[in-house]
Amino acid sequence: MLRKFSWKETKKRMALLRRKISCWSLPIQMMSLCNADGMGTMRREELYKASTVLKVPLNQVKILDHPDLQDGFGKVWDHKLLAGIIELEISSHGIDLIITFDSYGVSGHCNHRDVHNGVRGFLHNKAPQSFEAWELVSTNILRKYSGPFDIWLSSMFSKEHPSGMMHCLLNERPRQSYLAMAQHASQWVWFRKLFVTFSSYTYVNTLKRIN
Repeated sequence: MLRKFSWKETKKRMALLRRKISCWSLPIQMMSLCNADGMGTMRREELYKASTVLKVPLNQVKILDHPDLQDGFGKVWDHKLLAGIIELEISSHGIDLIITFDSYGVSGHCNHRDVHNGVRGFLHNKAPQSFEAWELVSTNILRKYSGPFDIWLSSMFSKEHPSGMMHCLLNERPRQSYLAMAQHASQWVWFRKLFVTFSSYTYVNTLKRIN
């Protein structure tokens, strides 16, 4: 992408993608109540607090507590069910772009990967031709904990893909991300604090278009 466009043109393309991402993020939808530890109600309130830090209106945050989509390792989610839910949300809100996990799901969590497969199912079977789907590229463990140093690597790797197929999004407010994560008090243990501080995902995210 960066090889074929001037810096000015590249910034325009990035701004366009960011605008489309902002449009998709309203509403925010959480597929599960995250009740794996019996703290679903608390975690709902924590999501609302995090959304406030990120300046997302609370009436645009939606939590889907579906009996067949309960959080937890070993609890496989039905990909067809997910595709159906995604189709309903997209048609209800006039969404034309969605961002999801890739097939590894950043941490390898099975539910992250299920959501990826649900989006793929919708994309390949029922999505309009103009619809776009993007996935967050998972990195290896060395890059994952390289903090802001991965900005250079992410930019370099993006150049290896055809124009318009990959975007690097820099987080200009990493402190805001830290504060938003801190609102999840029930999960804000020492190793997650370290993760948010040193994780490259706090500083840069690489999105790849799903074909």
